[in-house]
Amino acid sequence: MAHIARLVIRHRLLVVGVWIVLAFVGMFSAAKLSNRWFESFSIPGFSAYEANQRTMKTFGTGEQPPLVPVFTTPGRDITKVPGIERAIEQASQAVPASRTGSWFDTHSDMYLSRDRHTMVATIYPPGNSTFSTFPPIDEARAALEQATPAGVQSHLTGRDAVFASQGGESGPGVLTETMIGALGALIILLFVFGTLPAIAMPLAMAATSILTTFACVYALTYVTDVSIIVQFLVALVGLGVSIDYALVMTFRFREELAAGRAPEKALVETMTHAGRSVIISGSTVAIGLLSMILLPLPFIRSIGIGGMLIPAVAVLASTTLLPALFSLLGHRINRLRVMPKRFVAPPSAESGFWAGWARLVTRRPLPIFLLGAVIVTLVVIPAFHINPSDAELSKETATGDARAGQLAIQRSGIPAGVYLPHVILVEDGATPALLRKTAEDVADSPGIYGASAPTTWRKDGTGLVEAFGTVDGNARSARDTVSNLRHDVLPPAENEAGGSVRITLGGVPAETRDFISAVYGNFPYVLLFVLVLTFVLLMRAFRSVVLAVKAVFLNLVSLAAAYGIVVFIFQDGHGSDAIWNIQATDAVISWIPLMIFAFLYGISMDYEVFMLTRMREAYDETGDTKRAIELGLARTGKLVTSAALVLMFAFFSLSTSPGPDIKQFAIGLSAGIIFDATVIRALLVPSTMQLLGRWNWWLPSWTAKVLLTRPSPLRPAPASET
Repeated sequence: MAHIARLVIRHRLLVVGVWIVLAFVGMFSAAKLSNRWFESFSIPGFSAYEANQRTMKTFGTGEQPPLVPVFTTPGRDITKVPGIERAIEQASQAVPASRTGSWFDTHSDMYLSRDRHTMVATIYPPGNSTFSTFPPIDEARAALEQATPAGVQSHLTGRDAVFASQGGESGPGVLTETMIGALGALIILLFVFGTLPAIAMPLAMAATSILTTFACVYALTYVTDVSIIVQFLVALVGLGVSIDYALVMTFRFREELAAGRAPEKALVETMTHAGRSVIISGSTVAIGLLSMILLPLPFIRSIGIGGMLIPAVAVLASTTLLPALFSLLGHRINRLRVMPKRFVAPPSAESGFWAGWARLVTRRPLPIFLLGAVIVTLVVIPAFHINPSDAELSKETATGDARAGQLAIQRSGIPAGVYLPHVILVEDGATPALLRKTAEDVADSPGIYGASAPTTWRKDGTGLVEAFGTVDGNARSARDTVSNLRHDVLPPAENEAGGSVRITLGGVPAETRDFISAVYGNFPYVLLFVLVLTFVLLMRAFRSVVLAVKAVFLNLVSLAAAYGIVVFIFQDGHGSDAIWNIQATDAVISWIPLMIFAFLYGISMDYEVFMLTRMREAYDETGDTKRAIELGLARTGKLVTSAALVLMFAFFSLSTSPGPDIKQFAIGLSAGIIFDATVIRALLVPSTMQLLGRWNWWLPSWTAKVLLTRPSPLRPAPASET
């Protein structure tokens, strides 16, 4: 690192110039990326997804859930009201190439309320489901309203209609969210550094790293598909880690200057110690994101590959661009003060809040450890009943006509299964008789309200059966319905049909179950991959077996706490409605636990690395565990707290998005970051280390030889530890 520092000093203008060029290339690339994102959701090899794809190939529809027209005529049999069929046809024509299921085609009472005063229909939009597009809901609603006969109330609802009513397309974009996070970061940096040049360092780093990463991602799109989700990773994780690394580098550089070293010597020392911490931290973030490639889902794998570029670019900028800027500024980094002098001075190892807290922890480690353990236990407990699943549509927040349709269905007694019907694909011999028999078998099975085989859903020996569950397709009990249809109802029907007939369960509920199985069924492998690689990396970095085990374990505790917070608020409903105007859904949206893991594991490990590398450095100098903890915590407490607040603003800015999924994600990340920086790093890390004493620093010779580093034998306990 010292060699790199001297090389950067000699060519500092060239280094700055290269990064400026890369930033401008990134601006160009970011503008071009909008047409190159991969937006499809696919889980190849899984039965329901493959069935839906075959349905779409035959009929042009099948991947997306239906829009649901609702008609109500109080006191009248709605099947006898003229004009209803035409209204359904008009709404369907407003969604070109759609497929429609209704009472008029099947005469199945599953489309009717028990009193026959309410009728529903299903309109399946064509094409693949994507992350950012809706079917023509407004056009279908207008056509429906215009064609609805007098005396009949009509509404258009359904999953996509509900989501559209939440304002999912009208919230702030990724640029706005990044700017909100950057504004919060700027306010915090004013109090952290107090001088304009020092404040400019993290912001310059963030802007350069984010733009350069967009350039790298743009190039990657010509090699492989890259999910649109990566843009949020680049903007928000890029902002977070870039500012984190700039903070640790700037803190150390100013500390070395304050110790009386010349700028060049201060820079070499900064790179030797802080630069090494940045590389270790970036590696842990990269490992967390790279683990996504172990999941059998192309769009998640692309998140892992694209996301890995973020810490790589941030580390490269931190170890080249920042040293070049430090070299150009020298002592001028402490000029243009805009805050009192106490904000400019580096943290003191002997005075100030963190120095006092460090002494308290080392004097009373057991009570502080127990306090932290109690807090962690209370926060983690809700995580044990986490339910990763999409929310039930009836519990989703909706407005306008979509909400009116929800209420009409609820009042009529038609079950919520209408929103996400089960669709059964019958291939290679789907005769009308076989389709009717399949519908009867499905209708008689547990958890099914009704099933029908529309006559227009037949083509070239292939046909479809539509079934409404008695509960929402995302409800917990719907899992049993999917399992029963897949394993107990359809296989006997297929065997009875004989020949080459194939009967497969499709539809959104079954595909959602397959997604959850694909992700969380393989999650133990992802977790093992991350834990093993991180453990080996940290064991070498800290030259300690115990510190590496403790770091990995406490990071898992931090993740569990983030899950517990999300479950407590959004799944169990403690504050979700009162604070965020989101009704509790008895579920955490299926992709959120995975993404919180990918984001939070590596980023929260940053704080552990920043603290423990400083403690290891102090221990190597003093040989005293108590002194090492006090020095390390006093010198990094302000850094970790500041970095956590910056990240909290970056992630919390996402909560301005109107969608409940983004709100859950934002609150989970921001709460997890703050919990990690306070309870985990300020209470449990130092108290645990004080209790472990000399065992913190143990690395046997054989392990050191394998890791290609120096051993750290167990020293005799000094008087302060006996």
